Amino acid sequence: MAADLSPRLREHLRFIYPTQDVDTLAQTLITTMGISAGDESPKPHQNHWDQADVLLITYGDTLKKDGEKPLHTLKKFMSDKLADTINDVHILPFFPYTSDDGFSITDYLAVNEALGEWEDIESIARQFKLMSDLVINHMSARSRWFDNFKKRIDPGKDYFFEADPSSDVSKVVRPRTSPLLVPVTTEDGERHVWCTFSEDQVDLNFGNPQVLVEFVNIIRHYMERGVRIFRLDAVAFLWKQMGTSCIHLDQTHEIIKILRLLIEHRDNSAVIITETNVPNRENLTYFGNANQAHVIYNFSLPPLLLHTLLTGNCRHLKTWMMSMPPSQNGTAYLNFIASHDGIGLRPADGYLTPEEKFSMVISVQRFGGQLTMRRLEDGSDSPYEMNISLYDALKGTTESGPDQWQFQRFICAHAIMLALEGIPAFYIHSLFGTENDQERVTHTGRARSINRHQWQVEDLEKQLENPYSHHSKVFVELSRLIQLRRKQPAFHPNATQFTMHLGLCLFGFWRQSMSRAQSIFSINNVTAQPQLLSLTDLNLVSTDTWQDLISGRQFDEHTGQIELQPYQSLWLSNKF
Repeated sequence: MAADLSPRLREHLRFIYPTQDVDTLAQTLITTMGISAGDESPKPHQNHWDQADVLLITYGDTLKKDGEKPLHTLKKFMSDKLADTINDVHILPFFPYTSDDGFSITDYLAVNEALGEWEDIESIARQFKLMSDLVINHMSARSRWFDNFKKRIDPGKDYFFEADPSSDVSKVVRPRTSPLLVPVTTEDGERHVWCTFSEDQVDLNFGNPQVLVEFVNIIRHYMERGVRIFRLDAVAFLWKQMGTSCIHLDQTHEIIKILRLLIEHRDNSAVIITETNVPNRENLTYFGNANQAHVIYNFSLPPLLLHTLLTGNCRHLKTWMMSMPPSQNGTAYLNFIASHDGIGLRPADGYLTPEEKFSMVISVQRFGGQLTMRRLEDGSDSPYEMNISLYDALKGTTESGPDQWQFQRFICAHAIMLALEGIPAFYIHSLFGTENDQERVTHTGRARSINRHQWQVEDLEKQLENPYSHHSKVFVELSRLIQLRRKQPAFHPNATQFTMHLGLCLFGFWRQSMSRAQSIFSINNVTAQPQLLSLTDLNLVSTDTWQDLISGRQFDEHTGQIELQPYQSLWLSNKF
């Protein structure tokens, strides 16, 4: 075991648990994680990724086949169709659960029998780097732990956060409109438990250090099964302290530091990613000093990129991009523009005005989307996220409504995402251009179900084999762009990036490889009209030959103009 691990753990533990025996607790955590005396300390600032890394986000049962467990179906589809494009996969919670499509877990150490078994997970992890959710903030109200909480026995008696119903919780930041404190009948009488998300998702009490030990044991179990990326779900809400906002508290950040230390010492190639769907400045704090999350989601990207393509104006997207600090080695951004959740509106705070948000919301509703609300401090409700499939969200513009440029607009969005600093992540439905599933919304009664379609794999494969299907066209073009991206050193997640000023209709930025041998200019027409690009604005090195990697067109002249068609993207490179 690295000599400095125990004292570093004790430092963090002393801050969180000042009255506890932190010497014993630190050793318990080390033993629970299975770290041995011979394990080496991880080297700082190592990049565990490169330009070839592309992540797939999917539920375990998004693809279904009669008579076959969905995890087996998923593995076969990925092996047959995605092996040349995807090397990392995030399988959304694959554990037994009672609600929220997997995020209300009853047993962290079991695989949902309806999906498959641990061998299916291990099989996927042998071929793809596997990300698993660590649903660390809350647990199902029908779990064994919570049943023990009500019986007042261990394990579970003190595992959930309680509060006096007369407490002032007006400052608490909520992502939902449901009651925060829920009465529960126990062997000791009525208790009120804290439920950030729903009555079925009861918040865990990390003020009890045994809960931390339990989760370290869970992490070790996942690592033994092949998990190498840990997504800390809803981690911003982890620590509660009355009289505060109960979000982003210092103790939460200290717990993340502890988990990173333990995970890295167990396996230096393992990675933590924090899921914090909050305004951008708050989100950035989860890097810490390169000692918290290895990777954070670029939550501001989806709403700002959507706004750009709906309005034909990239001003806010450029402002955000110029405000983003470069990720230092050992850290990276995760770029995504669609996920199993909706498109969050809070990460656009400080960039879009209320009027601009409202206009975007109206457009999304016009294209068949719905809204999820949250409860504000004054008791009013405010839009929290837009629920819609990304393909339908890009059906038209705020000014004109649906038009003929849906496919081009959709591809442009992904060409931008693929070129940005960071690791690109594709929600599985974006790869196929899946549309709104209104029938599923009706069936579940939940707005988020609109973007959680389940494909019969035979039906999907027929669509992908049909060259006239938009599903096939999307899949073919996105696969081509992904394969191009994976070969470019200038698209390394930590390669240099500079924002260009080409007006409001052309969104451009420059990437340079870490060796400085390759430069790529990503230029994107974000409007439904042709736009002229002056090559002199790019200041291309005159001794180099330049080629658009996407179209294959070469540019021997470094002056003159290029006409970009509606939503056309260029990747101008001096190495091809």
